[in-house]
Amino acid sequence: MNEEILKTIKERGLLLEKEIFDLLQNFNDDKSARAFLENLERISGQKVITRSLVNKNFEFLQREVSKLGGEDKMIVENLFVKLGMSLEVRKESSTIRDITDQGIEKKAKQSFQIFYADTKNNRKLEVGDFISNFRARYQYLQGILMQRPDLTNLVSINKISGERQSLSIIGMVTEKRITKNKNIIITMEDLTGSISILVKSDKVEIFEKAEELLLDDIIAVKANGNRDLLFVHEIYFPDAFVNQKAKFNEDISIAFLSDIHCGSKKHLARSFEKLLSWLNSHDENARKIRYLFFSGDNVDGVGIFPGQEHFLELRSMKEQYTLLAYYLSKIPRHITMFMCPGQHDATRVAEPQPIIDRKYSEPLYHIDNLILVTNPALIKLKEGENEFKVLMYHGASIHNFINEIKDLREIKAHRCPAKAVKHMLKRRHLAPTHSSAIYIPGAEKDPLLIDEVPDIVCTGEVHRLDIDSYNGILIITGSCWQAQTEFEEKVGNIPDPAKLPVLNLKNRELKVFDFTDEEEKKIVKEEKIVNEENEEEEIGGEGNGD
Repeated sequence: MNEEILKTIKERGLLLEKEIFDLLQNFNDDKSARAFLENLERISGQKVITRSLVNKNFEFLQREVSKLGGEDKMIVENLFVKLGMSLEVRKESSTIRDITDQGIEKKAKQSFQIFYADTKNNRKLEVGDFISNFRARYQYLQGILMQRPDLTNLVSINKISGERQSLSIIGMVTEKRITKNKNIIITMEDLTGSISILVKSDKVEIFEKAEELLLDDIIAVKANGNRDLLFVHEIYFPDAFVNQKAKFNEDISIAFLSDIHCGSKKHLARSFEKLLSWLNSHDENARKIRYLFFSGDNVDGVGIFPGQEHFLELRSMKEQYTLLAYYLSKIPRHITMFMCPGQHDATRVAEPQPIIDRKYSEPLYHIDNLILVTNPALIKLKEGENEFKVLMYHGASIHNFINEIKDLREIKAHRCPAKAVKHMLKRRHLAPTHSSAIYIPGAEKDPLLIDEVPDIVCTGEVHRLDIDSYNGILIITGSCWQAQTEFEEKVGNIPDPAKLPVLNLKNRELKVFDFTDEEEKKIVKEEKIVNEENEEEEIGGEGNGD
């Protein structure tokens, strides 16, 4: 093998199964071999490259081999055939078993595509990386906004003259302030320069839009004025629309979970066991479920916040993931599970987050019907020409939307978090403000852009089930499987635990099932009262001592 490929393996800390190692040796073009290896690592998020890993990423495999030249392509295709992996066009599918009431076994096919976020970060970040990220975001959203037919006389900022005129511009919000007359002045910037725009308080509808603007939002405005100041008549967001709601012909369903927090003393184990029993029951609604989406914080983690060890039942990541794997092993094999990480999981906190680290979660990697994905990730469920797009995002930025947007603060949107997710869709971005989430910038593409409009957005984070829709897009913020923690109580979070939303893909009927174990609920409530009494006694004791 060429020294360049060996150098790549060493530099990236990769471990290759012998069959994959032999495969790379048969590439005539070392550059193609290196690109194949690097892309496979990026797509899979793994350092250990095995035959089964390659097979699981079939769409990637097919795409990469199609790029190869004549002889290379033929050699590689033949090698994969020898490995038992045909590269003929096919769907990602598996045969499932469905036992009818008459005991007759029938077969159906599942098909899906996974679009992982680019989580590669193999060098020290510099200021230029963030500039490139913002530039890429601006250019992409500019392209969307430019499609609006009502943006007449669209010009770049440096082309605005000193003469009064009517025009439209597209730019990023870099500053926003309220004047003494209660108007709003916004500084907008494009790739050519910056300008101040003014929104008057007596234009109620436009003023409300201006109030909800966040720093780093990319918008279009219609205005009149000159290069010294523009007076705004309309504000446009990139926005997301679904014109036709997707449906399947087959009568199957998908379900959504998040924030299981395995290992926490507040984890609702009995309620979760009730869910597992139901999934294995003969209940008609349970038997229709073909896909389960887990939107992060699957375990409680270790060292997530100071003093967390006092609130843990299981004090190591490995123990927590062993419990999670025990639960998942009980889920029927005909149900395909997709699981992304959250801030409590075993992976970096910075978004986009890679798939959960195998070092701490080895048991998860032995569950055949579990697919680990990045945060965020787009899953396309397919049935012939029909397609359901599900965008998974744990939702770290939800709190920033609620804190920064007046309307969300006033309605206490932690109780209705789907309204915050609407703002992600409106902006076509999961965390638009630079400080709203810890993130790794992308040089060629902002990884937190919503570039393809989904049919469903599912999140976690807020521990409260909420269901809403926006321009034909269904929004589901997940329930949790953890009782209210002391931290949540302080910040005003009111969890709504043990709820499972289930969406039928044939008729789009959405049902919510409650798996609260009343005895467990009673125990948790009694423990809370005892803890509060103990705290009062400790405070009283300290006072007497003084």
